[in-house]
Amino acid sequence: MALPYLHSIEDLFNPPQRTSASISPDGARIAFLAPWRNRLNVWVQDLEADSEPRPVTADESRSVRTYEWADDARRLLYLQDDGGDERWHLYRVDLDTPGSPAVDLTPFPGATVLGFEPSPGRPGKVTLLINARDVAEFDCHELDIATGELSLLAESPGPGKVWSRAGNGELFLSELTSEGDLEFSRRDTATGALHKVVEWKGADYPVGSPSQITSDGTGLWIVSNRGSDRTRLVRIDLATGEETEVDSHPAFDVDARMMVDPAVPEPLIRDHRGDLLGVRYYGERQVIHALDPHFAEVLGNLEKLSDGDLAHVSFDRDRRRWVASFEHDRDPGATWLYDHATGESRLLFRPFPHLDPESLAPMRPVTITARDGLSLPSYLTLPVGVEPSGLPMVLLVHGGPWARDAWGFVPAVQLMANRGYAVLQVNFRGSTGYGKAHTQAAIGEFAGRMHDDLIDAVDWAVAQGYADPDRVAIVGGSYGGYAALVGAAFTPDRFAAVIDVVGISDLANYLRTQPEFVRPGLVNNFYRYVGDPAVPEQEADMLARSPITRIDQIRAPLMVAQGANDPLVVKAESDNIVESLRSRGVDVEYLVFDDEGHGFVNPENQITLFEAADRFLSRHLGSRSVSEEHGTHHLE
Repeated sequence: MALPYLHSIEDLFNPPQRTSASISPDGARIAFLAPWRNRLNVWVQDLEADSEPRPVTADESRSVRTYEWADDARRLLYLQDDGGDERWHLYRVDLDTPGSPAVDLTPFPGATVLGFEPSPGRPGKVTLLINARDVAEFDCHELDIATGELSLLAESPGPGKVWSRAGNGELFLSELTSEGDLEFSRRDTATGALHKVVEWKGADYPVGSPSQITSDGTGLWIVSNRGSDRTRLVRIDLATGEETEVDSHPAFDVDARMMVDPAVPEPLIRDHRGDLLGVRYYGERQVIHALDPHFAEVLGNLEKLSDGDLAHVSFDRDRRRWVASFEHDRDPGATWLYDHATGESRLLFRPFPHLDPESLAPMRPVTITARDGLSLPSYLTLPVGVEPSGLPMVLLVHGGPWARDAWGFVPAVQLMANRGYAVLQVNFRGSTGYGKAHTQAAIGEFAGRMHDDLIDAVDWAVAQGYADPDRVAIVGGSYGGYAALVGAAFTPDRFAAVIDVVGISDLANYLRTQPEFVRPGLVNNFYRYVGDPAVPEQEADMLARSPITRIDQIRAPLMVAQGANDPLVVKAESDNIVESLRSRGVDVEYLVFDDEGHGFVNPENQITLFEAADRFLSRHLGSRSVSEEHGTHHLE
């Protein structure tokens, strides 16, 4: 069998040439992200054939990741933090004055914008939530985009209580109670009194549930699993609280991955007025239900453009011109312009034109049965041109854990497959997207059955003949980093190598160091699934499930990577386990990135990380290459 082209780290981890395209509301221009001085910045291009794109942001320190058009198409808005600290500021770009610097519209030290959206029926204004008054509370403001003037609409009554605004200007309060239930109340415009509309048992939603007030202000769309194992889209009447099903899938959950990954498209596809066009569902692959006849026609034509899954989609106010990108395991992000009036379409760009799809490895859905009978939906990627027998294998564990792996292009997966490893991604119990029971099977099972699922998946790959049991590595970030450390500490003989990226080593310390504004939300996830460190008996159990208390069991080669500015998994989580192991004479490779937080954004840091991982896995599993190291980090 012929081995594929050997990709360099830069092939897979350099910035895309273009990505994240969006058409302006008037249909005259597109914006997209592209490199400028080795950072992704926003560029704009007229849709005339001979026009040249131009950069309109100039961030030299950190890549821009998301942006939005303002409603007048003369301005763009984007969020940016400082070195990964996740204190997001909202910036404005004025397209009519080329070369003018971006304007920080929320210049409040230490504050973060939780979210923003167009103010209903008020052109040129957005409604946003920001914690400038109190770090634990997000007040609701209206922002005039042109002038930067902020007008307070309502103060938050306390932590975990946030406002949303209906099309008629009414304000509604979402309140997370101390018991973890979610209450939704209307504020009386005359008296300011709150009147409860509806309540959900919040324990069913470990990371929340997507919701949106309807464009006419009379209802609330929310993704609900009340009375069902699966999530579906329902409408709540804001006058009566009555719940009516809008749409559902017989087997799949609504695709709510964006609750933990803002780069994933929203599950509700809406037009510029906020009217509902479609709903995304996700099983092994994505399914979209069109709820609007015009969108149904458009969707049918868009889906003919690629055999991938429709990802981000934007369109002009007339819903004539559409820009659509597609997720794909071997041809990621191909982006098309489609004109529904003429039926014409053309490929705008491929983000990674240098990558030959034939040299990339297909990602295959598989289902693994855990020892207690639970089905574990998983993805297996096998190297191209290699006999799939007795391979070294990487068990790649997703973060969250209230998240899921999905089909598509993952640079780390392609790197490992290109080096000759089988790659297995497991949606272990606790993962979301497979029903309430699958998620709640993780309660009390950190370092227990959640880890058993991973071991059962390795045993499956060995039994199928894919993996060599003596050459298996466990790799992960965030919760996946914790899972990797659990693998090293709780099953020390199962893994030949371990890579932990921004992983939790001490569950109690992790919860004590969460940012103030995050803590109210812990009631439905970590406090319910793991425990509250303020309760001595629960803290003792948490420590028993923490790798930091089993240092003497760790003997597999270990690599740790950490962002110095991480506000969620603080640097001490990595420092403590590295120092403890080194005090016992254990050799640990430790990379600290001084300009990163929870997840590494800047390309030189990603390249450095995966060059180090490439070498590390090569030494301990065997691979086709050894990379040279460079980048902006330091070894500790």
